[in-house]
Amino acid sequence: MTMNEPSAVVTNPWHRLRQFTPARIALGRAGVSLPTQPQLEFQLAHARARDAVHLPFDLGGLQTQLHQRSCETVALHSAATDRHRYLQRPDLGRRLDLASRDRLRARIAQAPLACDVAFVIADGLSALAVHRNAVPLLEAVMIELRATTWRVAPIALVEQGRVAIGDEVGQLLGAQQVVVFIGERPGLSSPDSLGVYLTYQPRVGRTDAERNCISNVRPAGLGYAAAAHKLFHLMTEASRRQLSGVRLKDETETAPERLISNGRNFLVDSAPG
Repeated sequence: MTMNEPSAVVTNPWHRLRQFTPARIALGRAGVSLPTQPQLEFQLAHARARDAVHLPFDLGGLQTQLHQRSCETVALHSAATDRHRYLQRPDLGRRLDLASRDRLRARIAQAPLACDVAFVIADGLSALAVHRNAVPLLEAVMIELRATTWRVAPIALVEQGRVAIGDEVGQLLGAQQVVVFIGERPGLSSPDSLGVYLTYQPRVGRTDAERNCISNVRPAGLGYAAAAHKLFHLMTEASRRQLSGVRLKDETETAPERLISNGRNFLVDSAPG
């Protein structure tokens, strides 16, 4: 193509809206196909999502960060022996292996616990999300808990874990509530999204309908302070009403101004034209 020839790429008229979202909108076209650059960007995002699923859990690194913050930890493992088994058998990721159960029982026998909440950090489907977001979110939650009398169990770090593994951990620790931080299934624009799951009176056999979820916790999604604000409200209400799940709604009032993102809503704030 010479300099005088028109481009084969047809620009989408909504292209200016891309500044407001990482979603793949208004990509344009070349004939009946995507232009080369958006196609390459899609392949890169897909590769990043696959890498996030298979990234090994940095248990030692998380332990070091938490110990530096004076948090006691206990390292655990699900019944899924490796990543291949974990992806093929979701049920194994929901239960601890025998060695982990024994480790928890020994810890309790050594110093019996009386705790209101147990925090579980599990790799889930994106260890990347946990590595980037779990510790900053936990710090924000601890700020909320600072003015309360809540007793916190040692932080459980679970490799090859799924959401429901928190039920067994919380039951063994005798916690009134369990909060699970876990890597969510990577999206093509968010390979590092962290999910938070709250269950009141955890025990093996709890269903997803008995949990509350806060999703997309990350700097480009729901910020740490805002997520901690929502979680603390749910924890407080779960304790007061003695339940969690579909009967416990997120009724937080508008978040304080310090928690609101500086981003603008283009549907409301952008000028016409």
